Amino acid sequence: MRSIEDTLGADIARMIDHTLLKPEATREEIEQLCREAVEFGFASVCINPGYVSLAEEKLQNSTVKVCTVIGFPLGATTTRSKVCEADEAIAGGAREVDMVINIGRLKSGDYNYVESDIRSVVDSSHSKSAIVKVILETCLLTDAEKEKACLLAKDAGGDFVKTSTGFSKGGATAADVALMRRIVGPSMGVKASGGVRSYADAIEMIRNGASRIGTSSGIKIVSEYKDLAGRTD
Repeated sequence: MRSIEDTLGADIARMIDHTLLKPEATREEIEQLCREAVEFGFASVCINPGYVSLAEEKLQNSTVKVCTVIGFPLGATTTRSKVCEADEAIAGGAREVDMVINIGRLKSGDYNYVESDIRSVVDSSHSKSAIVKVILETCLLTDAEKEKACLLAKDAGGDFVKTSTGFSKGGATAADVALMRRIVGPSMGVKASGGVRSYADAIEMIRNGASRIGTSSGIKIVSEYKDLAGRTD
């Protein structure tokens, strides 16, 4: 009988968004990221919008998707700019967009604005067959605000809720992932991102409800699984 760790481990590469969002990332580093994603069978590469077309070119004829970030990392740009950014990225080859909510508006209780902001990106992206992951930046929110943000993202038609940008005061925690899964239910994805650096970290997030992992440590995670499973292939 295979353990849950074995079952999850065997499939874990397909749950990873292989991520490089550093502002100093070079063209060569993005090309290497794409080669790694193909080699390891990751779900996507997650990169800044300026490299979307390059990633699309390098990932042709592979199953790896191009994922990019919108309103990143603060979420404080206007709705119109987020929609334009998403539209341009999708035209360049992105199939998944991870948008940051307007955190200040959420904390101000301006829920109609936040839902409309998300919905505008979702509607435009869905019309072009791209999915949307809604970044909450959980380290800046109370539990009540996290719950409200999840409900707004769900009501706005988001495909995933995502914990973090990785550029703020903290990243994903198992407790936040469990809360998010509880609020959105089984119909939405939950992406744990920020600070997931080991196979043990990834398994903890998945056990608590994550269906996608955003990390720059994907190769390390897969290698650790293979070592634990006694594999060398």
